[in-house]
Amino acid sequence: MATGGVERIFTDILDRAKALDPVNTRKWFDNLRLLDFTGGSLEIGCPDESCVYFLNKNCRGSFTRASQQITGHLVTVQFSVDGHIKRDSDGRSQEYELSLHPDYTFENFVVGPSNRLAHASCVAVSQSPGSTYNPLFIYGNSGLGKTHLLHAVCCEMKSRCAGGAVIQLLSCEDFINRFIRAIEVGDVLGFQSQFRSADALVIDDVQFLREREQSQEEFFHTFNALYNNGRQIILSADSPPSEIPSLEERLISRFNWGLVARIDPPSYETRVAIVQKKAHLRGLSINDDVAEYIARKVHANIRELEGALTTIYAVAMTSGNEINLELARVALEDQLESANRHISITDIIDVVTRHYNVRLADLQSKKRSKSIAEPRQICMYLARNLTKHSLEEIGGHLGGRDHTTVMHACSKIGRVRTGDAAMHATLDELARRVTQGTRG
Repeated sequence: MATGGVERIFTDILDRAKALDPVNTRKWFDNLRLLDFTGGSLEIGCPDESCVYFLNKNCRGSFTRASQQITGHLVTVQFSVDGHIKRDSDGRSQEYELSLHPDYTFENFVVGPSNRLAHASCVAVSQSPGSTYNPLFIYGNSGLGKTHLLHAVCCEMKSRCAGGAVIQLLSCEDFINRFIRAIEVGDVLGFQSQFRSADALVIDDVQFLREREQSQEEFFHTFNALYNNGRQIILSADSPPSEIPSLEERLISRFNWGLVARIDPPSYETRVAIVQKKAHLRGLSINDDVAEYIARKVHANIRELEGALTTIYAVAMTSGNEINLELARVALEDQLESANRHISITDIIDVVTRHYNVRLADLQSKKRSKSIAEPRQICMYLARNLTKHSLEEIGGHLGGRDHTTVMHACSKIGRVRTGDAAMHATLDELARRVTQGTRG
């Protein structure tokens, strides 16, 4: 087949892959190159190793399907840098030891009032690891950018260390699973050597250390070894150290030695900037009206903003229309209406009663003990913020209370939320469970 024909086929495959997998489509997909397409094997060149890892992990299936749909034949797909694929002794493609998301850099992180401290502390640590804010502990609800910052720190440290710093970046669950495997195969010393000799240890979702006594013991000694040798430790979680259930006091103390920085949900202005940045990364052109519409309609977290953008992109690809405000409204209408329609006072009461281990009958009773009154007031607060029910309707669901009682409850919980980090985190978590339909 002529070279021009193969190139056209590759262009069609790339367009089809984007349509099949809009979530993972990125601007740098336009820099992918056809290296070889013979014998039913398609080899695609990528800008760098992080892109190879990203495509292997997230996009191999969509590229394979796209290749089969365009050519009508079974095609195997490989990704490489400059035509050289790293292989191990079994001939399988290796995963890079430091697997960084190509989008998660400081350049691509949108800074606003809700995350300014966390961002600034991560930049400082990346420039002077081990001596500034050690350990660094970042916490906040899911989908607010914690993982992005962890990857950005590692990316910056890697680029600054010409000698090749040893950086261990992994989830807490992965750390625990590796420790368990080391015990099973009798190689605990090897595990300890790997992590206690690192120049930086970066652990995401450290809250999963809870209720794992042996893992907490190992992490305690790993933490001490790294800290005493001046190595950088960065941790993230969904709550501050003192509020992680069943975490040993000695670990809580150590996690608080450095800087603890909170990330809050982004403001409207920050959400607009995030939408614009995410669109740019995917090579999409959206005007300010579309970005502002998405930011007004989606409040919870960055992942939901990305989800809305993905929905709009998919509708545009399917219809062949350009992305404008009318298309955005049509694309998100069912999604947004569905989300609003599913939130009821009953949903809120169900989540709150499960969380506080109280009965609906108690909330509807005249009991005024704190263990009953506080969950009742939280139900009122959440119902006022997550539904369109009137004060009278909310009070009616909770024992026939009048609108002034509901107003007082909402005002009180709002004040507590402002001054109490624990209540702030609890309300955010309960709201997340309600909006996502999670009861437990």
